[in-house]
This record gives sequence, structure tokens and C-alpha cells, in this order.
Amino acid sequence: MSQVPNIRLNNGVQIPQFGFGVFQIEPARTAEVVRTALEAGYRHIDTAQGYGNEEGVGQALRESGLARDEVFVTTKLINDRHGHDEAISALDESLQKLGLDHVDLYLIHWPRPRADRYVETWRAFEKILSDGKARSIGVSNFQVPHLERLAAETGTVPAVNQIELHPWLAQRELQAYHREHGIATEAWSPIGKGGDLLADERVVALAEKYGRSPAQIVLRWHIQQDNIVFPKSVTPSRIRENIDVFDFELSADDIATIDELDSGTRLGPDPDTFG
Repeated sequence: MSQVPNIRLNNGVQIPQFGFGVFQIEPARTAEVVRTALEAGYRHIDTAQGYGNEEGVGQALRESGLARDEVFVTTKLINDRHGHDEAISALDESLQKLGLDHVDLYLIHWPRPRADRYVETWRAFEKILSDGKARSIGVSNFQVPHLERLAAETGTVPAVNQIELHPWLAQRELQAYHREHGIATEAWSPIGKGGDLLADERVVALAEKYGRSPAQIVLRWHIQQDNIVFPKSVTPSRIRENIDVFDFELSADDIATIDELDSGTRLGPDPDTFG
């Protein structure tokens, strides 16, 4: 079983650096797949209200036999529940589906800047934190101007910002802002949805050099940058393979080779317009 390190968030909470994402896992399969991940050593599960599978995550947690404090659980606010009271009631609904009295991390899933309610929503998150319904609070898909506005108008710095981040979209400016302000970086789509990125000849060459899969090479690139990652798979062998990245290290030159893949290419929506 891989020994996954923890990262200390800005409020002192420890989060496992490697987790399991359940985006686009069918609700009927979620419990089975999450149980497989927990059996493989994952102790960090990332879900969201918008995924529609929180019940399956909760079922897997109950059936795992693990103590509550052994698994770090994240969920996210769905886009149509922005606003102070709505955000609070939405989390209550998520907790009921998960079968939990608190989550370890609650995120605003998208800023939705055109709706212009994310500051109001963040104030609800501050209350959620003070009430103990979440051990830490953060955001997802926020750009620097969104983060700057939270800093100017509220009193709480997000613990994390979960963003699209992979070798094709390294987000250097945003990561620099995170480091400067004590915000941990979480990477969604960390292996670029697989496919062409993992078939890139430079990634394939590194996989052959280290005797690893292309996905393991890219995930190790993230780990050495202190990114928090949670790749998704429904295949048991791949679930086990993905987390097996803590017994080797990429050289500085090989990190630089992967860095060269950055083209600013988004595979997901633009946070300035989505939602």
C-alpha cells in the first residue's frame, strides 16, 4: 500500500496529497468503485453535488469499516445554489446523502462571475466553517481576480483552489498566486483525460526510462510540484497503479521536459464564462 504524504492546509488541517475523484462515475457504480479505491489505500475522496453520486460515496464509506477520521472527504456546491442561505442548505443536503455530520473540505465549484454571487456564497462558507460542518473551505476554478476579490471583501483565505491543471495547462501564474497567499493547489484532470497527452512521445519516453506507465509519470510530475491530485478510474488495476507513484522520483531535467508541454490548452470550460 502506497504511503501518501499529507499537505498541511492554511488552517492546519492535513489533506492527503493523493486522492480519488468520482467525476462521471455512474451513481449505481460509485459505491463499488470507491470501495475498490479505499481497499487500494486511497484515503481522500473528491465528490461534488453536481456529480450526482454522493450517496454512493457515503455507502462506500460506511461499508469500508474505516473510521470517519481516516478518510478525507470533499464535496462541492452545485452551481445553481449560490447565495448565503442556499449554500448552507445545499451542504446540509450533501451531508444527508453522504451520511456524515461534516465534510473535511467544502468547495465553491465554479465562481460564476456573471451571476456575481460568489462573495455572498463565500460568507456562507465562513459560517459553515465556524459551525463545524466543514473542517476547511475552499474554491474551485477561481482565477486570480476572483481570489483577489475574496481577499478584499472577506476575512478568510481559501484553503485550496481546485483547478484544471496538467502538463498542457500548467497555470504558472495562478500557482504562483497560490504559493504567495498560502492556498494549496488541487489539480483536476491531472492526466489531461488521458489520450493524446499520455501518448506524447516525450511522456512515453520517460515512462520507458523509469519503467512506469505514462499516467504515473504525469502524476509524479504533479507530486513533485506539491499539487494535490485525484485521478479518476473505474478499472481496479488502474486505480491501484495510479497511486503507486511514491517510490520513484523524476530528475530535474525530466521535470523540465514535461514542463515544455505547456501550451495553455484547456480541456474544460473557461472559468470566466462557465456557469
